[in-house]
Amino acid sequence: MRILLAVAALVVVGGAASFSLEDLEFHTWKLKFGKHYGSMDEESRRKMTWLDNRKLILEHNLLADQGLRSYRLGMNHFADMDNQEYQARFTHCLRSSNRTQRRSTPALLRQAEGVTLPDTVEWTDLGFVTDVKNQEDCGSCWTFSAVGALEGQMFRRTGKLVALSEQQLLDCSWPFGNDGCDGGFVDRAFQYVMESGGLMSESSYPYENKEGSCRFKPMEASATCSGFELLPVGDEKALQIALAAIGPVSVSIEASRNTFQFYESGVYDDPYCTEENINHAVLAVGYGTDEHGHDYWLVKNSWGTGWGDKGYIKMSRNKMNQCGIASDAVYPVV
Repeated sequence: MRILLAVAALVVVGGAASFSLEDLEFHTWKLKFGKHYGSMDEESRRKMTWLDNRKLILEHNLLADQGLRSYRLGMNHFADMDNQEYQARFTHCLRSSNRTQRRSTPALLRQAEGVTLPDTVEWTDLGFVTDVKNQEDCGSCWTFSAVGALEGQMFRRTGKLVALSEQQLLDCSWPFGNDGCDGGFVDRAFQYVMESGGLMSESSYPYENKEGSCRFKPMEASATCSGFELLPVGDEKALQIALAAIGPVSVSIEASRNTFQFYESGVYDDPYCTEENINHAVLAVGYGTDEHGHDYWLVKNSWGTGWGDKGYIKMSRNKMNQCGIASDAVYPVV
């Protein structure tokens, strides 16, 4: 209602000054996402970037309307950022892993080989997945990915879904090679949980969007971890088996493309999204095939519900490991 009133006020003011449709849309967008700028010059620059992104999104969605694209883009809270700024702020949260080393298939998955897999798996419908969270401007995606996988496995073991603490990983896992808001490794997060004695709940150790001193209290741990399993590099079939047999799996992807930046709905299919530039950790929570025959992975992101499809994205499956989604998949053993 407040947004409508604000737009109405702009229309009234338009009697004295000329306002374009783009002006009204920009002001409405600012109100929706709570955007404020430090000066008129900054607002003018942001608006020009916003207009450029608006043009890109309108052109893409026109192709989607014609059935030439399998997904749609939207004017989300990144719409006043160019792609370079977006990359600098949001895609530095993952340290490079050794993906050339050969990995064997975990024993549990070898046992499942040859078994007929379900056509669709969505752990969100079965209580394994907590609400979408927001890492904000800290490069902490690795903590959210690791925590999401551990939350799912703890639910599998106990039947209780407890939101766990990303902040504890930020503050306490430095000795394992993680760098807080400057990035880290999902497998080393599991290594920390295994060797430290556990992970506290989010309510006991809430997220602060910055690094702090370690305040872990082992007696208050809500989750434990006895190890972790790395899936074979680039093996989408192994990832599918793991999702069907185990539950949510931590995966790493390339998130650099402006198509990912503005993704809104549908099956994300960008052939320029490769496994060569993996820079973001997320959580695979299922898979399926849409009504148009597009195979997808259902993925939970950590950028809040204002991004994507209420915080989720459907990423192309069986497209030669697009975006590297099967290149660095790992799940905890509890």
